[in-house]
Amino acid sequence: MSKINVRSFSNENDDGAPDIVGVSTFSSTAYFVPTKGTTQQRPSDHVEVGSLRFNTDTSNLEYYRGDTIGWSQFELIDPDLGGGTGSNTGLGVRGLFVGGYGPSAVADIEFITISTLGNSQDFGDLADGYVQIATTNDRTRGFSSGGKIPSTQTAMRFCTLATLGNTTNGGDLTAATKGRPAGISDSTRGVILGGRNSSDATINNIQYHTIQTTGDAADFGDLLSKREFMGGMAASSTRGLVAGGYDDPGARVNIIEFVTTKTLGNSTDFGDLSYVANSVGAASNSTRAIFAGGRTPADQNSISFVTIATTGNVSDFGDLTGVVDGDIGMVTSPTRAVFGGGGAPNGAEMTYVEIASTGNAVAFGELTVAKLSHSVESLQEPGAWSTGHGGL
Repeated sequence: MSKINVRSFSNENDDGAPDIVGVSTFSSTAYFVPTKGTTQQRPSDHVEVGSLRFNTDTSNLEYYRGDTIGWSQFELIDPDLGGGTGSNTGLGVRGLFVGGYGPSAVADIEFITISTLGNSQDFGDLADGYVQIATTNDRTRGFSSGGKIPSTQTAMRFCTLATLGNTTNGGDLTAATKGRPAGISDSTRGVILGGRNSSDATINNIQYHTIQTTGDAADFGDLLSKREFMGGMAASSTRGLVAGGYDDPGARVNIIEFVTTKTLGNSTDFGDLSYVANSVGAASNSTRAIFAGGRTPADQNSISFVTIATTGNVSDFGDLTGVVDGDIGMVTSPTRAVFGGGGAPNGAEMTYVEIASTGNAVAFGELTVAKLSHSVESLQEPGAWSTGHGGL
């Protein structure tokens, strides 16, 4: 075993300092500082498999896996869950559709393995607040907050995503909230934006909670304007986006805005959807956000996308398999987005797209319970959790 003791060692400028060859161990009570840089600065030529660097964009260590795969970040928690049967057999990112309306308020939670094709399976039930909820999650725990059954709720309910079962109460929002407040998440924090209070007034409040605790939500900041029925769950590890919705006094908007999830503060303008719409489906991997469907008031089948790290208007992605009500839920893995529910043509239908490409959605399977729309005025799309979404 080779061994070397040094106070300082540097060869950044090819200044003739010797290379370390054959070192098998480092032993220290201090720390090791790897090289660092942005995602764009990743080296690609003559990189050895196993090379280590710190990515300043993602705030994570990453390692080189070869010319085909390239650089991958270290995952502290495995997002791939098993436990399903049939098409859900095996390991993969788990997606869950939470609550909704079909054709009355439903408490069911159901799950899929996103990398497979097939029908969903029963997971458990919500304790309350079945419709117009905000959903947030990290890799291990999912929260459903607010909503109505039919009264407006303050409760924040959670369950463990690796197991099957019902939700448990885990704290309260700062105020009762319905009207489909948007939820976004990173690996530690859930952020809940807008909605409608118990007096049926549209609000611009942003609140947050720490997902691995069961405490109450706290104030985060404010949206640019009062909004409800936005598309949420589109996030990277640093930034979360919300899109569309109703403003006050109830006009549809095409606004996309974002917050930096690890800080506190007001939202910032990002760009625009290609049409004004409420109840747009939204989700993402770590780089690209996908928006789908919505009402203008006509039901839409459009799919569009933005790059989360930039700002700007959406670009066309493709189309859903049919004209689908605004009441569509979305779950994502790093590579795939799955759409579930919608009032037409089939509230049980699930379809999917590959996020890195563009194109039309194709069939995935069917939900165990159809997620429909009660009426144009009563928009009840399911919430959604996934163990591999872009904020993690």
